[in-house]
This record gives sequence, C-alpha cells and structure tokens, in this order.
Amino acid sequence: MDVKTMQTVLQNLSFSLNATIPVFLMMVFGGLMKKVNLLDDHTTGKLNQFVFKALLPALLFMDLSQADFRSVWDGKFVLFCFCATFLSIGIAFLLSLPRKSWSERGEIIQASYRSSAAILGIAFVNNIYGHATMAALMIVGTVPLYNVAAVLILSLTAPHDGEKPSARKLLLRTLRDVATNPIILGILAGMLWSVLKIPQPVILQKSVSYLGNMATPLALIALGASFQLKSAKGKLGLTLGISAVKLFLFCGLFLPAAVWLGFRTEKLIAILIMLGSATTCSCFVMAKNMKHEGTITACTVMMTTLLSAFSLTMWLFVLKSLGYI
Repeated sequence: MDVKTMQTVLQNLSFSLNATIPVFLMMVFGGLMKKVNLLDDHTTGKLNQFVFKALLPALLFMDLSQADFRSVWDGKFVLFCFCATFLSIGIAFLLSLPRKSWSERGEIIQASYRSSAAILGIAFVNNIYGHATMAALMIVGTVPLYNVAAVLILSLTAPHDGEKPSARKLLLRTLRDVATNPIILGILAGMLWSVLKIPQPVILQKSVSYLGNMATPLALIALGASFQLKSAKGKLGLTLGISAVKLFLFCGLFLPAAVWLGFRTEKLIAILIMLGSATTCSCFVMAKNMKHEGTITACTVMMTTLLSAFSLTMWLFVLKSLGYI
C-alpha cells in the first residue's frame, strides 16, 4: 500500500470515527451520570419525555421550516425507506419461525427491525452535515410503520389468560398515537411552514434554535442513562443472532440497493441509521406493556447499542472509502 492510499484510508477512518465516537461518548457520559447518582430512573424518564415531546420536534421543525421544502422533498427516498422497513419486518418474521414460543417470536421480530431512527438518525446526520432534513424524511417513511407493525406483531403473539386482547382496539390506539406523535407533528409543522413560506421572526428563530440545539446531546445522555446492565442476562446466543440481523444483515441487503438507486451523502447516512442502528429502548416498554417477558428485547437493546459503535463505524468507513458519502 503506497503512502497516498494509506493517507486516504486514514482520512476515511478519521471521518468515520468522528461521526460515531462523539455520539456514543455522550451515551457513555449518560451512563456515568447514572452511576454516580446525578441521574436516577425518575429523572431519566422525565428527560426522555422532555426530549421526545419538546426538543426533537423543535429540532425537526427548525431544520424543515428553514429549508426549501419543495426542493428537499424526495418521494423516491421516502418510499424506499418505507419499502425497506416493510421488507425488514418480513425477513424478521421468517427468521423468527424456528422458535416454538409465539411470545418469543414477537419479541424477536420487533427487536430485529425497529431502530433508534429518531434519536440516533437525527444525531448522526446532524453530527456529519449540521442539519437533519433527510433524517426527518426518513422518519416520515419509517416511524408510523414501526409503530403500527409493532402493535400488530406484539398483540398477535402476546401470552394471554382467558379473553384474547382486541387487536382492533390496539391498532386504533396506535393509529391515534401515531397521529399525535410529537416528532411527526414537528415534521408536519416544519413542512407546512416551509411550503407556505411563512416568515420567521428573529425571536422565534432563535428560541426554536435554542431548543433544537439541546435535543441531540440531551437525547443521547438520557439514552445512555436508561440502560440496565443487569437486564443483559441469559439468551446470549439468541441476542447475538438478532444483533447480527439488526446491524449487518439488513445493511448488507438494502444499502447496495440504495446505492444502485442513486442515494448519496445525507440520504445514504439516514438510510444506514434506519437499517443498522441499535434497537430502540421503546421496544422494551412496548413489549412489557403487551404482557411479553421482555428479556430478549432488553438484552437486544443493550447488545446492539454496544456493538453498533463498531458496526456503524465500519459501514461509514466502507461508504466513505467507496466515495458514496
């Protein structure tokens, strides 16, 4: 390997590490704050709610409302995100079939396809490009499907005594939750503001930017403080298998298709996070609320979060070396 090639490799590696390591260091910092009792479960829960209901919507509104949405909108990109997610759910279902327990199948499917698209997607794209416009479009194509599919899967595979819970009621409740999701509302408000070309007073612009700029660091700190190491016990082989599907298989299948369709730079990063980021913590909450044991989900969240620091760096390095980002 000559000197020029070595320099290129080192530059690409530096780009990848600069994109991933700060994100995961913030999560480690959150874990340390929990360890020294500066954050507890109650505070972390409230912080997660604050980020989800106020800061992330403000960040997405800020990015979209200030963009020329007519030029930013990419229907092909949103459709690709939806289709890749839909196919990922189908693949996860097929891979779950060898398990005899229906309850375990439900947890396996949800933990395999459902990514931290909102928090990590915004964090990564924002860290690399300084704005999260494409991450917002990716969320439009994935998050509603994430939620609807999770309710259907977990309700149909949930253990139950006596009368089986109504899937119809659960689905209607989920559709209502999607329609009132703060992140979706922030995206829609930003889109509307941009399309109507409503001017933003300096006071509003600065106020929203203050909120938006807090979103990523606080979200990552809260995410890091939310982990329970004691939950990562048992079912190690199964958890590693799910992690391999989550972090490598889906990326290996759909990233080449995304490249072939012409997606590059910010869009490709958003697709990478959609496919290969860690399983979101909300999977565990939803699994427990639907009477599943939750052990598989909790272990997968922990394992994929630890391993994604390395897998995402690897994928970024590959894409950067090939000149796609």
